[in-house]
Amino acid sequence: MGYSRTEKETFSPEETMALGVKLGSQARPGEVYCLVGDLGVGKTVFTQGFAKGMGILEPISSPTFTILQEYEEGRLPFYHFDVYRISDEEEMDEIGFDDYIYGQGVCLIEWAGRVAGLLPEHIQVIRIDKDLEKGFDYRKITIEREARPDAAFGC
Repeated sequence: MGYSRTEKETFSPEETMALGVKLGSQARPGEVYCLVGDLGVGKTVFTQGFAKGMGILEPISSPTFTILQEYEEGRLPFYHFDVYRISDEEEMDEIGFDDYIYGQGVCLIEWAGRVAGLLPEHIQVIRIDKDLEKGFDYRKITIEREARPDAAFGC
């Protein structure tokens, strides 16, 4: 497919979720999505939509304290990581991180910059930014397909 970059604007949590649904419905086996954005920008809302797009109906919450939530009932296995609390990439070995990101499921990793050195050569980066001048619920969502971790996270 090759590298591409797209910017979308959403003006409500529902629109952010709908974009997540669209991208989740297009996800393919083995893809790794890196979700980037400050606290409170809507990463969980986006992820809920993404999971819905993959056919997952159970509630989705951020795995901040467990690092990983696994969902098997969708059209593909879905692995949702939140690595905000990771202090060292070696911690990821304990949960078998490589088995997930090089497997046939779909991985979505919040705060992926913290484990950039462990990511595959090409990733999908979804960056969510607020701009309060455009409204409280405004989000600019930048989607980079086939991005390289070193470029995406400045490694």
